[in-house]
Amino acid sequence: MVDLTTVVVSSLKAATGLVGINKLWFIPTFLAALAYYNYDLYDPESRPINIKTAEILPEYDFIVIGGGSAGSVMANRLTETPEWKVLLLEAGGQETELTDVPALSLYLHKSRFDWKYRTQPQSTACQAMKDRRCCWTRGKVIGGSSVLNTMLYVRGNRRDYDNWAAMGNEGWSYDEVLPYFMKSEDQRNPYLARNTKYHATGGYLTVQDSPWNTPLGIAFLQAGEEMGYEIRDINGEQQTGYALYQFTMRRGYRCSTAKAFLNPIRLRRNLHVALWTHVTKILIDPTTKRAYGVEFVREGIKKRVLARREVILSAGAINTPQLLMLSGIGPADHLRSVGIPVIHDSPGVGQNLMDHIAVGGIIFLVDYPVSLVLQRIMNLNSAMRYAITGDGPLTSSVGLETVAFITTKYGNVTDDWPDIEFMLTSTSTISDGGTVAKRAHGLRQEFFDEYMGDIVNKDAFGVFPMILRPKSRGYIKLRSNNPMQYPLLYHNYLTHPDDVRVLREGVKAGLAIGETAAMKRFGARFHRRPVPGCKNLPLFTDEYWECFIRQYTMTIYHMSGTAKMGPASDPMAVVDPKLRVYGVQGLRVIDASVMPQITSGNINAPVIMIGEKGADLVINYWKGYDTSKR
Repeated sequence: MVDLTTVVVSSLKAATGLVGINKLWFIPTFLAALAYYNYDLYDPESRPINIKTAEILPEYDFIVIGGGSAGSVMANRLTETPEWKVLLLEAGGQETELTDVPALSLYLHKSRFDWKYRTQPQSTACQAMKDRRCCWTRGKVIGGSSVLNTMLYVRGNRRDYDNWAAMGNEGWSYDEVLPYFMKSEDQRNPYLARNTKYHATGGYLTVQDSPWNTPLGIAFLQAGEEMGYEIRDINGEQQTGYALYQFTMRRGYRCSTAKAFLNPIRLRRNLHVALWTHVTKILIDPTTKRAYGVEFVREGIKKRVLARREVILSAGAINTPQLLMLSGIGPADHLRSVGIPVIHDSPGVGQNLMDHIAVGGIIFLVDYPVSLVLQRIMNLNSAMRYAITGDGPLTSSVGLETVAFITTKYGNVTDDWPDIEFMLTSTSTISDGGTVAKRAHGLRQEFFDEYMGDIVNKDAFGVFPMILRPKSRGYIKLRSNNPMQYPLLYHNYLTHPDDVRVLREGVKAGLAIGETAAMKRFGARFHRRPVPGCKNLPLFTDEYWECFIRQYTMTIYHMSGTAKMGPASDPMAVVDPKLRVYGVQGLRVIDASVMPQITSGNINAPVIMIGEKGADLVINYWKGYDTSKR
């Protein structure tokens, strides 16, 4: 006799593409409870309407390419003008009930919601990964990477944006972008909501504290105080210090940008959303150098649609430069080498690739059952608690509880411009029994077994030091002129010696957290086993740590800068400070690609801000408030 649970789980696995879902035996009951207690959240009619191919108009005022963190904002704000017709094109499909569950975010990696990018092999980092290739998860779904990320709401540092302005990007100083952070925000922490200088309520994007924490989350704060740091609002006046993370979450469920910005406007008649639509080219008149539409493939058929006013490229830091190059905008020699006619020679396209990296494998074992061990929390009790009350361990974003911003000896502590972020977790790579996290990060089995194979499922916490302003720069190249082929991705992590020094010191500072009395009361002890690949070096020397950081190198999935913003005097700038593409009329880039320098923190909130400000730039231009011409 066939086991019904096996059949249901197999069907779910096929439908969602979630990795490791066979371990979640309670999922069928879980989904039924979610549907019963939260029908308003899971009513399929609350999702963005996916227009039929035959109903796509031949022409729109604006075409937005990419329905991710910036594209969702663009579609919302542009359609506030009822006479403008807007088409939003997204390569992926809808979110599901399972993508909403914070604790399951790592299950989404390498699923059908993920582009599943991998970098080219390089010797400077990711040496513990299969084929020495880093896994670059990117959202292929309406809502983009905000559907797959850990929902951390971190704006960055005041000096990041003042620095953008100092580089010649007028209008992008901190005081000028802060209103756009606040425009989106619906802050649910009443203490922060009262601080109206930095926070706001009533925006589309819900920001809240975690509904549930382990004892470790508060202990991390106490450890920070013990080391002399303040507990503060890291999105407020000062950044240096410790805080509990805030999340883009609503009542314990993920609040993606699709839920925040698209679901509420699904019935606007002037918005058409086309899912499962792969854009292959921006149509540009080679004589006038004006973008006039896009070419896309949907249901196996190639089609074109025209734009009366502008094409907005919000496809993300990988797909945006790829599409620019496929359309003839990029380094001329490279375009010619793959057989693409050059519309505009823009040497900065695909260059200036930035990302935040952290060091994995810093594990502290503890003596008490206070951490999130998967086999202990994935049960029917947790599932029903989550479904009915919206709290409990399943609301935990893979154990991320506390954040700390510190300055190493290579920074200036008086500047309040930290160079390291600690992501402090009540989990580690071993907490799921060596399954999902290992696969998501692309770790080799032999590395995992040798370094941590004998401590799986034990109670532990993790310290993940992340470098905030790396100086290393990667790049993206086309593999060919075939738009269906993935581009070549070169991370170039840790190629700048300053990055090696800062991250090394970050590791050493992170180890100190586990030595505080606040953590020692749980029996905290560092997993001291020599990391594979570095056994020839004396333990805990600078040379050892410099080797250590090149092994389990974790991307934090903050790819950015590949179509950077800059003044006309900057030969590597791809867009101007109004986000218009140099050399082509009627085309803007509005996403993480435009960052001239990466911000000091997780970048989802800054990308949403870029969407808000970018929308204003477009609206002001077409309504005559901005009369500037190129």
